[in-house]
Amino acid sequence: MIAAYLENSPLAGAIRDSTWAYPILEIIHITGIVMLAGAAFMFDLRLLGFSKELPVAGLARHLLPWSKRGLLLIVPSGLLLFITNAITLTSNPVFWLKMLLLVTAGLNALLFHRLIDRIPEKQRTPTRAKLMALLSIVLWIAVITCGRLLAY
Repeated sequence: MIAAYLENSPLAGAIRDSTWAYPILEIIHITGIVMLAGAAFMFDLRLLGFSKELPVAGLARHLLPWSKRGLLLIVPSGLLLFITNAITLTSNPVFWLKMLLLVTAGLNALLFHRLIDRIPEKQRTPTRAKLMALLSIVLWIAVITCGRLLAY
């Protein structure tokens, strides 16, 4: 089984045996979540009609790089956290729900940027964009909730 191989790897053992490795990885992971989800929330709230004085395109140019940087922290730290407890996590339905929600949130963002990304500043935000923004907020809250439930 892959989970057992990962959990029994020298790297996973070193992380588990270290006083500081696991907590540092958690801090990196949570910082990445704040960067990615925080930027997504701010952009989604703008699409939903808040802070109308801020141009959508300008806000997107400012926030998207922060989301990407957050992702660069989340993925490696999440994988390293995962391998320390892979057997238990892969048997936990909350873990799989979190993965499904992550994929769905990613697809929602990808679809948004492929289909709706270019909203003219003078135009009202299309209803599709508002629905996708609302879905994004719900998905990220659900992902964060699952992550916290996995910690207990």
